[in-house]
Amino acid sequence: MTVLAGAPVTSCRDVPWSRARELAHAAPRPLPAGQVALTWAAGLTLAEDLCARQPLPAFDTAAMDGYAVAGPGPWLLSAGAVRAGATEVPAVLAEGEAVEISTGAQVPRGAQAVLPLEHAVRAGATVRGPVSAPGKHIRLVGEDAVAGAFLVSAGTRVGPALLGLAAACGHDTLPVRPRPRVRILVTGDELIPSGRPGPGRVRDALGPLLPPLVHTLGGEVSDVRPVPDHPVGSLATVVLTTSYDSDVIVVTGSTSVGVTDQLRRLLAEHGARWEVDAVAVRPGHPQLLAQLPDRRWIVGLPGNPYAALTAAHTLLAPLLAGLTGRPLPALPRILLTGDITTAPGRTRLVPVTWDGATARPVGGHRPAFLHGAALADVPPDWQPYTPVPLILLPDGTEGASRTLRSSPPPMPTDVPRPGCCTR
Repeated sequence: MTVLAGAPVTSCRDVPWSRARELAHAAPRPLPAGQVALTWAAGLTLAEDLCARQPLPAFDTAAMDGYAVAGPGPWLLSAGAVRAGATEVPAVLAEGEAVEISTGAQVPRGAQAVLPLEHAVRAGATVRGPVSAPGKHIRLVGEDAVAGAFLVSAGTRVGPALLGLAAACGHDTLPVRPRPRVRILVTGDELIPSGRPGPGRVRDALGPLLPPLVHTLGGEVSDVRPVPDHPVGSLATVVLTTSYDSDVIVVTGSTSVGVTDQLRRLLAEHGARWEVDAVAVRPGHPQLLAQLPDRRWIVGLPGNPYAALTAAHTLLAPLLAGLTGRPLPALPRILLTGDITTAPGRTRLVPVTWDGATARPVGGHRPAFLHGAALADVPPDWQPYTPVPLILLPDGTEGASRTLRSSPPPMPTDVPRPGCCTR
């Protein structure tokens, strides 16, 4: 991540972009943990280190179909065969003996190797083949992990591979932290929820944008509600009188100091504790983070859609990571090409495409316009052809991602993969 040069921060006002991410991540205590069944753990966050409850493998296991053999050949075949899942195996193989065995089956004591089926020549009760090195094609007990071995650290998001690992280690449940509950309040008298906007009206872009974004960031949306600018106090009414079924309240718009902007007034009048009061970034300067006395977190996002998107990755994403006990994601640095105008004293967040090696600005990143973000990838501070931080933006579909770029450095890219750079 790029850190802007300048005087040290002595207050929460106009915080440098990278510092704002750090403050948002460090502000909350992680939510209380609980045990859940593996089938319900996907997408949640480990609250404790995952360790092996038993050795893996739990017994000496055949890695190939063939014959378990003892000593040099030829080998005399024992009656029957050892199949995967069988609980009874020959007590011990004496030297010169062999038994047919399947992949995954328990290897009898005394066996020195497994002779693969394709290398074996069977004639009646005798098997011949090349002599294998001791232990060849046998997975020894505890070879992958001994009982009690550390496997995965707390703070890791639970994905399919981790679930399979936990099951293989003998776990039926996992200690996890829940998804933070997020209420989204979209303010603005000018917004309409559907159709083509007429004169003086604007189509709401953040109502559709934020819920899937919150989900990919590890949260759970409990409610999305429009809130009018008039009468004055309507935002406070919704925030203070609704049920406390949320850990985080995201307010879009109403973050500036205009006549109709209510959020700062609400926070001041009700004793909120400020963490971040505006960020030295473009776009998205008037974003904010505070905590109400009832311990709910307030994230204020600008009303312009692209500014709101970059602000969500600045404050909301780190806050949700902190609430779930995940580490603050490190931003990869990547070469950025193109002609980028820097903003003195501020980080610029610029959408780019990324080809895996360099990033390139795609344009279309005015504060109210999402075209560039819809095409691109996101990071921050820069000189041409120098590395900049890259924020990968999941698009909500399985296996797909986008990136954004922030302005202190720019990022290059040829293949249209969305993201954002910081300059």
